[in-house]
Amino acid sequence: MKLAFVGGTGPEGLGLAMRFAKAGHEVAIGSRSAERGEEGAERIRETVPGAVASGGDNASVVGDADVVFLTFPYSGQQATLDALSGALAGKLVCNVVAPLEFQQGVGAVALNVAGSSALQEAIAQLPDSRVVSAFQNMSAEELQHLDHQIEADVLVCGRDAEAKQLVIGLANQIEGVRGIDAGGPSQSRYVEMLTSLLINLNRKHKTQSSIRIVGL
Repeated sequence: MKLAFVGGTGPEGLGLAMRFAKAGHEVAIGSRSAERGEEGAERIRETVPGAVASGGDNASVVGDADVVFLTFPYSGQQATLDALSGALAGKLVCNVVAPLEFQQGVGAVALNVAGSSALQEAIAQLPDSRVVSAFQNMSAEELQHLDHQIEADVLVCGRDAEAKQLVIGLANQIEGVRGIDAGGPSQSRYVEMLTSLLINLNRKHKTQSSIRIVGL
């Protein structure tokens, strides 16, 4: 498939793109500037032997993508989706956004979202798209270390069962990762909030932690 990454020049977007390029997918890296998007694509091509990667501005990379990943900070979600809502119509969109901020002396803090979760807000803004959420809890640093197997579960939330299964299948293509159907859009709130906890654990213990669900 062709996978596009809106805001893909950040560490999370680049890390996911690297892993999926390694799995054999074509990837397209988007940014607010076409030049930065192409720089991100060049990094993918340098890092992943044989990778098929292109870059451009956010609007240009989503046009022929099979799946679009939203990999930018929460502060940019409303404006970015307002600008891209037409281009994303009919698309399967995977929201990787976790609402959080960094406070001095505290670390990462999960934000209270008026719509309950970033996913629910994205669904409201993209009524003509198939929107799910996933991958918020994965370490960007670990994703970019392609020689390391990642031991993690990816919790996928949304109301479109077929879209969730497709994203679960993509997660399963990352070595060591298992995708899990975590329920409807309201459940995404709890998955998103875990991200700030993991960031703070990583800083405290100088590691790159992830989550595993036992008993499934």
